[in-house]
Amino acid sequence: MSNNLRFQVVEEAFKKRALDVKEPLERPSEYFGKYVFTRDKMYRYLPKDVYGKMIDVMDNGASLDRSIADAVATGMRQWAMELGVTHYTHWFQPLTEGTAEKHDAFVEHDGKGGMIEKFSGKLLVQQEPDASSFPNGGIRNTFEARGYSAWDPTSPVFIIDDTLCIPTIFIAYTGEALDYKAPLLKALHAVDKAATDVCRYFYPDVQKVRVNLGWEQEYFLVDEGLYSARPDLLMTGRTLMGHESAKNQQMDDHYFGTIPDRVQAFMKDLEIQALELAIPVKTRHNEVAPNQFELAPIFEECNLAVDHNMLLMSLMKKVARNHGFRVLLHEKPFNGINGSGKHQNWSLSADFAAPRSAQRPESGVLLHAPGSTPEENLRFVVFIVETLMAVYRHNGLLKASIMSATNAHRLGGNEAPPSIISSFLGTQLTDLLDHIESSDTNELFNLKGKQGMEIDIPQIPDLIVDNTDRNRTSPFAFTGNRFEFRAPGSSVNCASAMIALNAAMAEALTSFKQRVDKKIAATVPDGSPSGKPATYTAILEVLKDDIKACKPVRFDGNGYSDEWVREAGRRGLDVEKSCPVIFEHYLDESSVRMFESTKVMNRKELEARNEVKWETYVKTVQIEARVLGDLAMNHIIPVSTHYQSQLIKNVQGMKDVFSTERANRLSARNMKLIEEIAERTEKIEQLVEELTDARRIANRIESIHERAIAYHDTVCPKMEDIRHEIDKLEMIVEDGLWTLPKYRELLFIR
Repeated sequence: MSNNLRFQVVEEAFKKRALDVKEPLERPSEYFGKYVFTRDKMYRYLPKDVYGKMIDVMDNGASLDRSIADAVATGMRQWAMELGVTHYTHWFQPLTEGTAEKHDAFVEHDGKGGMIEKFSGKLLVQQEPDASSFPNGGIRNTFEARGYSAWDPTSPVFIIDDTLCIPTIFIAYTGEALDYKAPLLKALHAVDKAATDVCRYFYPDVQKVRVNLGWEQEYFLVDEGLYSARPDLLMTGRTLMGHESAKNQQMDDHYFGTIPDRVQAFMKDLEIQALELAIPVKTRHNEVAPNQFELAPIFEECNLAVDHNMLLMSLMKKVARNHGFRVLLHEKPFNGINGSGKHQNWSLSADFAAPRSAQRPESGVLLHAPGSTPEENLRFVVFIVETLMAVYRHNGLLKASIMSATNAHRLGGNEAPPSIISSFLGTQLTDLLDHIESSDTNELFNLKGKQGMEIDIPQIPDLIVDNTDRNRTSPFAFTGNRFEFRAPGSSVNCASAMIALNAAMAEALTSFKQRVDKKIAATVPDGSPSGKPATYTAILEVLKDDIKACKPVRFDGNGYSDEWVREAGRRGLDVEKSCPVIFEHYLDESSVRMFESTKVMNRKELEARNEVKWETYVKTVQIEARVLGDLAMNHIIPVSTHYQSQLIKNVQGMKDVFSTERANRLSARNMKLIEEIAERTEKIEQLVEELTDARRIANRIESIHERAIAYHDTVCPKMEDIRHEIDKLEMIVEDGLWTLPKYRELLFIR
């Protein structure tokens, strides 16, 4: 790329700095949720009895009464039309990692040759998109097009431009889920029921257990002009070639540094629009890599948090273009520097039927946080241990839930956790569990530290909050009152990991309660009350068994070390790195049994999802291979041979001017370059041919599972070999001739 063009691109980006950023006159709290049908708007636009029924559906999981749908639809339409809305859409999340929508106008015939604005409850509750045109893993044939989208009333409708967006599930005509939301809602229901049952050992009046999710969205920004000059970024979201910049993140000067003015303007505009859509964004900062940033909201209920993240990713792309940027959500857009993740902070909280006391704050009781009584601290240990049991039993499945062709490039490098699922607890909690496992009922174990509390259950020592460091190489780390799942990638739907984790947690808690109840029944005489002592004794006995069972998944050391890979294998943890092979865990008998017992998904749905995952993997690598081959043959080799021709002319000119001996001496360096370019271009041509052959052979494999494995084993290595040769040529060819923007230009916003 010529220097003049580079300067022009940067100059255009400066000129395109958005001057029309909305400057709200109100405080954020005053315009928060402006374009969302929130509860206060429901109260104003719905009849009181309808409003009460809707609140019961949203808060207590009551069944939606279709008789109120028309009244709700009328209120929604009135509110939306007052804001200039003319259309509505069912907004759903198919198995594409994105969202889908089909817009219809608020119009019907009036019977007199004209039109009237109308929106019925029938249209609100259910619609019929084409189920065969979305990924379905063979559940629906091309000629079997019928599928349904159905309103999810627990996630409020919102307005984008002139369209009312209605969050929905998406299912096949035959009932199987074709999206992320339907199984997520089932997983949340399963963990609610199982956790509520366990909570009642400690809180008899607990009414509901909610799943909380706080995601941290990492992303890169690139100048739009430079982005457009990189076909690989345009087509695949990542650079398929590019030599590392001499300066990247090694000085640690970008992390938490001053946010560039242009980026600050983008962030401000994005935050305003996000808050208007009730996305409670709170944190923004520079991340470790150049041009890498992070945005994070306040914790929300899991289903709503997932919807908000999907909406935000779409919003980011739109707002970025208004500021002369493109957002890169790929997990590893640039080699040699940090990739982007989407850390998912997960916790459970209990709500109560009775008015809360001082010990029960309005936000409910966090079940993964220590309490102020012996009973609450025993509850804390129960939920910590059963979480570890869920992660241990299904560590391979949890890895499959976050794995993709794109995230595979990120895991295990530059602060991303390794592709082995383990849990970091810290010294305090590790010592606590070890003590419970080994102690007898009369032994007291005391720990000292900040926020310590004395309790009188011998097996449970003083508990301390945040009295430990963090481990950034841990995929699933305890952080004081929640677990941080650090393995998910930046581009994924949060629901994928949340479905697997919550279903596994529901299974673990159900098993725990069954075993505790069995011990209580075995130790308490018929007809006599069990009482708390018998219950707590049974709980402690089961806890000891589970602490011992899940011990292999606990690891506080360096996840990057080769020793850990070997140790993890000895412990029985999954250490596989091949993405298509990792996906197989969805079809493990233990996974199928867990999903079916919790009623989250059945075997047919799991088989279909795996078909989609394997097919998506193949298509992703296939596109990358085609783009790389095109760039190699039509950009890199022509530019390199053109420079080589210039060098040859220089050598020939030397011989015309100088003596043969001196000309040979002066042109020695150029001769070496000429030879190296010839060798590397020849190697690239050979590798591109081998890459094409590998694709052709893989494409003839009938099984999509085996085809995906072939792409991983034979196509991906060829791509890495080609990249190596191209990156070497980039350091040889004259800078002004190189047609593609380099890392040093892409990574530093001016």
